[in-house]
Order: sequence, then structure tokens, then C-alpha cells
Amino acid sequence: MRNIRLLWQIFPSYVFIVMAVLFGVGWHLTGAIEDFFLRQTAADLEARARLVSPQVALALEVGDFAKLDQLCKDFGAAADARFTVVLPSGVVVGDSIEDPARMENHASRVEVADGLAGRVSHSTRYSRTLQQAMMYVAVPVANEARIIGTVRAARALTAIENALKTLYRQVPIGGLVALVLAALASFWVSRRISRPLEAMRHGAVDFAQGRFDRKLTAAGSMEVCALARAMNLMAEQLDDRIRTIMEQRNEQQAVLASMVEGVLAIDMEERVLHFNQAAAQFLGVDPQQVQGQRIAEVARKADLQRFIGRTLECPDPVEGEIVLQDPETRYLQAHGTVLRDAEQQEIGVLIVLNDVTRLRRLENIRRDFVANVSHELKTPITAIKASVETLMDGAAVSPADSQEFLKIIAKQADRLNAIIDDLLALSRIEQNDDVSGMMLEMQELEPVLRSAVQSCSVAAADKEISLGVACSPALQSRINAPLIEQAVINLVDNAIKYSEQKSSVQVEAEVRNDMIEIRVRDRGCGIAREHLSRLFERFYRVDKARSRRQGGTGLGLAIVKHIVQAHSGTVTVSSEPGAGSVFTILLPAA
Repeated sequence: MRNIRLLWQIFPSYVFIVMAVLFGVGWHLTGAIEDFFLRQTAADLEARARLVSPQVALALEVGDFAKLDQLCKDFGAAADARFTVVLPSGVVVGDSIEDPARMENHASRVEVADGLAGRVSHSTRYSRTLQQAMMYVAVPVANEARIIGTVRAARALTAIENALKTLYRQVPIGGLVALVLAALASFWVSRRISRPLEAMRHGAVDFAQGRFDRKLTAAGSMEVCALARAMNLMAEQLDDRIRTIMEQRNEQQAVLASMVEGVLAIDMEERVLHFNQAAAQFLGVDPQQVQGQRIAEVARKADLQRFIGRTLECPDPVEGEIVLQDPETRYLQAHGTVLRDAEQQEIGVLIVLNDVTRLRRLENIRRDFVANVSHELKTPITAIKASVETLMDGAAVSPADSQEFLKIIAKQADRLNAIIDDLLALSRIEQNDDVSGMMLEMQELEPVLRSAVQSCSVAAADKEISLGVACSPALQSRINAPLIEQAVINLVDNAIKYSEQKSSVQVEAEVRNDMIEIRVRDRGCGIAREHLSRLFERFYRVDKARSRRQGGTGLGLAIVKHIVQAHSGTVTVSSEPGAGSVFTILLPAA
């Protein structure tokens, strides 16, 4: 059904009612006026006939019909009416207009018959004699209770008809004027009723759009004012409640957004109810675009879907682990519980995801570290023990054998000492207190780099490897010179160990992008891509057999990483098998 404005519902109704009232009043009024005129005319004719009847009675008693006829003509001319005297036989003996002798018998006339019967009667009909509508009133003429005739008075209705025609013209005109005035009044009343309601409608629209500061004006009838006050009160209460809800929602959103744990709300049909930012990052989706979608369409993760299915089926909290095979494997600790509404009806499940990838990696590093330390320490200890047992078994008798085994013991003891020294150095660098208390001074880098290269010159000369330094003498930075020198020594020493004979190792330093870059470039065998991410872990070796032949402890690059971190910098590596490697230390510029 089409909606219509209240104004156009009230106004036409008022106009229709006014039209109906005017039509009814006009119809009744014209009928009453017409009836009034006819009754007045009939009464007037009856009065005139009664005035004439005494004289007519005298003339009838003596039978002087000529006098009766003349009397009718005289009275008719004086009274502006037609008088007719009729005997009981219906014979006309006197008339104001016609010759009675030529007039037909009037016994059949209704008013004459009633008059001869002793009753006053009147009738209205068209007169063929006068060719116009006439009203007739007959009054009986009696003599001592005997009807001796009747006097009929008549008058033409032309004047009445003309007056009624004029009335019929004036009544519609007056009714039309009254209708226009009533329509204007109805329109004004309708607007007076609908305007406050229209204002309230606009106010309700403002309230629906959240503009609660716009108050409704309480004007009009008592009911409208009461409604306006009620709506204003409702707006205030809604504003307070919505503000409270928005504050609570913003707090919840802020809490969820700041959580490092991923939070997913899933309904019973596995459609997404809510995703926080952490969960979206875990699953690689946009939280604004997944609302209402099925989780299988949002994130195609088999482990996650199986865990959600388990949570939906189990009324108790569920725990599990989810492995996401992204470019890098990610481990998520998942906790699931049933989600209920205010009536404690199950509406879905709540999944909380905690990223334990770093813990897993640290656990793996710890496990590898323990294994590597054990292996690194066990190798020299085994050699020392074997040498001692050989000496105890009799080799000590021979001076030459004794010297050989003692050299082995000394060498392996030095190796143990080197491993322990590196571990202690690494431990000192990793200590936060030592790092925070480490003195950093503005110093030139070139002397530090040349000193480090000089320390490795003997090892380079053994392999006929050329060493070079490219650094501006004016380049300065806030550093701890001994630690930076140790880091560069470790990098240059590694470059020498894994470079071929008669190759070159270059140490470069320059400022780029507000950072000081110290690069150690070699032409060695290079490193495969899969090893680059773990290269700075303790005891991690790309080629374990070759590394042990070279005599390293496996802690050099780990020491470099922690020294650079102590200077608020980073260390990176780029390498390709067969093309050499470039280790880059990035330090904040002065």
C-alpha cells in the first residue's frame, strides 16, 4: 500500500465532509423553503377564500348567480387571485376570469370535492385554461350546517417558481463560497495538525542518523507536546546508551587490536563473526573483507579448519597446535571455547591463536647449541684422553712419542681454551648490563679497520691472499674500537679461511642512507641461500667437516652479530655459491 502524507489524508477528508454537509443542508434548505412558500401561499389563499365566503353564502341563498359572478371578478381583481364558486352539483356559478356558463363541471376536482364534503383542501396542478401551474384552495360554504357550495381561491405559482429558481442559483454559489472557505480552513487545520508531526518525523530521522543534539520543539496540542518531550527524553537516553556502547566497543576493539594473540569468532555455520588484526596477519587476510564469509573460503588452512571443527563438536575448551606452511613455517598455539549469547545459547566458538614460532626456533637453537657445544668440547677432550691413555700404556718411555702426544694434548687444550674464551666473550657481550655500560666514543674507522686487517695478515700471507682497505680517513662513528676490531677480524678471518689460494679480501667502509656500511668482500666458495638465515647462530656450520679442518670454534659470526647489536646496528650477508660472499655491518652514522 502506497504511503500518503498525513496532510493529504486529513485535508481531503475535511473537504469531503464539508461538501457532504453543504449538499445536505442545501438540499434540505431548498426543500424547506419551497415547502414554506407553498404552505404560506395555501394559508393566504385559504384566508382570502374565508373572507369571501360570507358574501358568497348570502348570494347563494337568494340564488343571485349574476351577482356571484360579479363578486368573484371584483374580489379577484382586488386580491390578485382567482375566485371560483361551485355548487354542490359541481356547476360553476361564478369565476374571476372565465364565463361560468362555458366552464365544465368541477365536481371531479380534488379540492372542490373535498370542499363540498365539508373539508378545506388545496392542490397544485397545471391549469389548461391559464396555461400555467396553479395552487387551488377550496373552502366549504355552509348554511345552518348544510353545504350549499364551495369557494375556491387560486393563484399562479410563477412568482414562487421564479423565487425558487433564484434560490436554487444562489444556494450553490453560496455553497461553493462556503466550500472554498471551509477548504482553506481545513487546509490550515490539517497543516496545524501535520506540521508538528512532520517536524517530529524529521527529528526522528536525525535521531536515527545519530544527531541526538537536535531537540524537538514542543509546540501544538497537549498530546503533541507530550510526544515531543517523550522523544527528546528518548534521544537523551539513546545518546547516553550509544555513547556507553561505543566506548565499550572502542575499548574492546583497542584491546583486541593491541593483542599479539589472534582472536577469531566463528558462528555455528563456520562463518566469520570477528577477526582481530593479529589473527588477520597470521592468516594473511583483510579483516574488513572477511565478515560473514565461511572460514574455509577466507583461509585455506587444513589444521585451522580441523581445530574449529573439534571446538564446535566439543562443549569443553580445546587446545591444539596449528602449523601454517607459509613462505616460512609458523607455529600457532590454539585455544578454542564455545561462544554463548546472553541467554546462554551456543552461537559459535572463540579461537585464540598464540604465535609460538619464536619459542620453537629458540628451542631448536638451544637444542642445537647444546648439541654443538657438547660436540665441540667432546672432540678435543677425546683427543686429549686418547693421548693420555697412549702415554700411560707405555708411549711415555719413548721421548719422541712422548713429545708427539704432548703436542696433541697442548693443541687440543688450546682449542678448548679458545672455545671457552669465545663463549665467555659472547656471554659478556650478551649481558645487557655490560652493553648498556659499554663506553662508545667518536673515533675514526680507518685505523680500526687497518688494525684488524693487520691482525689477519699472517693467515692471508700463508694462502697468498691479498688484503685491502677502502675507507675515508675522515669517516667517524661512535664505537668501541676493540669490539669493532674484533668483529672485523672475525669476518676477515672467515673470508681468508673460505677463500681460494691467491684470491683477495676487501674491507670497505662508507656512509650510505644515513648509515655507516662496513663490508668484508671475498671471492670464496660462497654460501647456499638456505643457510643464510641461520649463519649467525652459535656453532652453526655450513660445511661441518671443512669448518673443523679449518680449526674454527663456530662462534665467530655469533660474536660479530652481538657486537654489532651492542652498537645499535645490524649485520647482513649476501652470497651465491661460487661467487663469493659480502658481509655488511651497518652502524648508525655520527
